[in-house]
Amino acid sequence: MNVDECFDKGLLKRDKPDKDKSIRSIEMAAFKLDKARNLFDKEVFDMALINAYISMFHAGRALLFKDGVREKSHYGLYIYLSEKYSDKLEQRFLNELNALRLERHEVFYGLERTEIEEVEAESAIGAAKSFLNIVKTLVNGKGNKTKKEAL
Repeated sequence: MNVDECFDKGLLKRDKPDKDKSIRSIEMAAFKLDKARNLFDKEVFDMALINAYISMFHAGRALLFKDGVREKSHYGLYIYLSEKYSDKLEQRFLNELNALRLERHEVFYGLERTEIEEVEAESAIGAAKSFLNIVKTLVNGKGNKTKKEAL
């Protein structure tokens, strides 16, 4: 599926760019990242991982709000970022976002118990932190170079 299909199927909606929502989404991403760290410290690794994902999700939403797009689906957000920000976001972040999206779905809706290991939660938190920092730069207009131009 591509971005145009996401709009056609209602997974994404066009809206006016909204810097305020973008900033609020970044603030929520930071809040969820702190929550992930606290849960990690308490060895609640499944919820730490989920909050790390939610942090990445809100950071991604900040870019959509900046561009005048609203998500109606976690998958739509992933597709949008993969297509529209592939030159500004490292592929590893897009891969991590998608993997965590799927893991979150399994933890919440799966019929089997899902055990999250400490190393998985720690990795998710690290990825969320790095992703959030990159998104902050992009939202503030300081990261408009492509990955190649930044080198």
